[in-house]
Amino acid sequence: MKKFWVLFLSFICFSCDTGKQESPYVEAHGKVKVLSTIAMIDDLVGAIGGDEIDHYSLIQGNIDPHNYELVKGDGEKLMQADVLFFNGLGLEQGASLKHHFKIHPHAVALGEWVYEKKKNAFVFVDGQVDPHIWMDITLFAMAIEPIVQSLERADPSHASLFRERGALLEKHMIAKDHDLLHQMQNLASTQRFVVTSHDGYRYFIKRYVADPGEDDWEKRFIAPQGLAPDGQVGILDIKEVIDFLYKNNIHVVFPEANVSRDVLKKIVSICLEKGWQVTIADSPFFGDTMGDGEIRAGSYLDMIEHNVETFIHNMNTHHHGY
Repeated sequence: MKKFWVLFLSFICFSCDTGKQESPYVEAHGKVKVLSTIAMIDDLVGAIGGDEIDHYSLIQGNIDPHNYELVKGDGEKLMQADVLFFNGLGLEQGASLKHHFKIHPHAVALGEWVYEKKKNAFVFVDGQVDPHIWMDITLFAMAIEPIVQSLERADPSHASLFRERGALLEKHMIAKDHDLLHQMQNLASTQRFVVTSHDGYRYFIKRYVADPGEDDWEKRFIAPQGLAPDGQVGILDIKEVIDFLYKNNIHVVFPEANVSRDVLKKIVSICLEKGWQVTIADSPFFGDTMGDGEIRAGSYLDMIEHNVETFIHNMNTHHHGY
């Protein structure tokens, strides 16, 4: 059992080298080939499938998944995939990618599967479902079940192993969720407000930043850009963020690993001109990606833990009190 745990923990951190990975995915190994659109999904797949599968993340590094279009080599990966996992819920909007979701015989929309199981946990923005479910570990953990089921169908000979790893992964994720929630709730409620570049953190706010059971949790968060980080930002959007900073006595804003800081820099500049001390956090949040190069998360859970620790550190450092 000890040996199994060592192997399992190695699977949890398997993505430590995915930033510049050259995967053997396209080579013939006789293993089930699993392609996931985003690194967060691929991390779960790797933990469950382990060495018994070949797995790969289609959208790598700091590339925005919202409008990703296929590039050279993607078609081959998609055609060779025995199983294709994607988030769905409107995250992957690129037409060329969406076409493959429709024609692939074993494409699984994990976000939509979770939505059917727990609709009341989902967040809507202007009538559109927020697709960023990985920002709440408890919600994303529900994706383990359809991953296990799909791998079992693709490789029945290792079904019991996939189920065992899935159960251990779920236990590990729930324990991490409770730990991070406890850390956040130790921070004063008056300090728990978040300003980021784009509107991709609502599940994170609802689960970890807000007080437990808080009905109006959305008051704790604002971003100048919408659900996709390429949205247009107007003068009124910037004014709304600045008013939010003043109202809630906030002195720090959080950049994102894969989003330009230009809008946040403009907001900080205007605040400074008005005599309001605001700074950009010393480390970026991870949102739509797990980062790239030196600024990247080793695993999905590392990603969420980094966000929590970055938030707590910066709010304590830049909190001026009332």
